[in-house]
Amino acid sequence: MRVLGQDGDGTTVADFRLEHGDDPVRALARLGWATDHPERATRDADDLVLALRVRPAAPTPPERARAHVRRDRDVPADAVPVVHQRAAAYAVVISDRGLLATTFSALTAAGGRWGLPGGGIDPGEQPADAAVREVHEETSQDVEAEGLAYVDTDHWIGRSPRGVIEDYHAVRLVYRARCPAPTDPVVLDVGGTTETARWIPLDGWADLDWAWGSRRVLQVLLDPSARR
Repeated sequence: MRVLGQDGDGTTVADFRLEHGDDPVRALARLGWATDHPERATRDADDLVLALRVRPAAPTPPERARAHVRRDRDVPADAVPVVHQRAAAYAVVISDRGLLATTFSALTAAGGRWGLPGGGIDPGEQPADAAVREVHEETSQDVEAEGLAYVDTDHWIGRSPRGVIEDYHAVRLVYRARCPAPTDPVVLDVGGTTETARWIPLDGWADLDWAWGSRRVLQVLLDPSARR
């Protein structure tokens, strides 16, 4: 993934490849740029390009601007993990029926917990299109992506659902989306990582048992007092 930092005039002031395990906001901070908000994510040939609006700031010391790496307790100390980076697109969908949410299936490490609809970006697919497609597959809802709202990353060493020990770097592109004609959600991708889908009341989302990444995103996008 290629990361662009762009100032208020749209001039590119930073251009680099996102290293495995790194976070684009932290990487820009090390270069002396504070991120205001994500601008867009697009596919350029076989590459994904992420553009963020930035402003000058004092460079953050590297030791304070590195993303934390989690390691599962059951991973042997001498294990050699498979390195894997995955870019995925998700959507925060709100309608007059509430917030669209899913629960993870037992195929995942977060079985039974709540999450946002979304998933991996297919080769040649634009990220916004991936978010719309994944929402439909996981919830049967037809939505319209309204813009890139948040970029979230996770880095951990642990076992995949297939039992493979991975050095896993997740890059999540989160879109706001609207659903003009909400219906009762149905999981169309049966047997996958999504167990159920439903609309939940906006005023009750925080009481549910969310997967950590999804809760972090919702805290930022739905709670004005939250900070990254």
